Amino acid sequence: MNPSCNLFLIGPTGAGKTSIGRRLAAHYGLPFIDLDQEIERHCGVDVRCVFEIEGEAGFRQRESALLDALSSRTGVLLATGAGAVLDLANRRHLAERGFVLWLDTTVEQQLERLARDTKRPLLAGEDRRGKLEAMAQARGPLYRELADLRMPGEHEGVAAASERCLALLDQHWQRQQAA
Repeated sequence: MNPSCNLFLIGPTGAGKTSIGRRLAAHYGLPFIDLDQEIERHCGVDVRCVFEIEGEAGFRQRESALLDALSSRTGVLLATGAGAVLDLANRRHLAERGFVLWLDTTVEQQLERLARDTKRPLLAGEDRRGKLEAMAQARGPLYRELADLRMPGEHEGVAAASERCLALLDQHWQRQQAA
């Protein structure tokens, strides 16, 4: 158990971190923060544009700086970007500052959920399946190592998935009140 007043969501692209995160935040009365949306707000452009101008390395630097600042807050629900776990310092901040819920999903589920998505720069071009499989191979062990709790994905809507998350969290998260 990782007692904390913060709840952090990790997981692959298309796992539902934003959609489920909003519902969890409302249920627990926590401010909801989406890390990718915060990057866009700070930069004034979308993530795809940041990737085009600064490359993945520039994006990851911005992501790490904001993750450090946002995870330092108390009493928040933070939905990270799928690749935030690649950086050791990010993993350390998440582990030390909050309860980490891994929203897991399969590549098949990702392909279904992201079929019409054109916003994610790492999925641009051909062979989406291959890209998602490579990301799963690289990131899966990091999610597993970091997570206080794993919620496996199922073929269900956001409402049902959110209810499953709430049931799991109520059993496993020792929520502390923010100071």
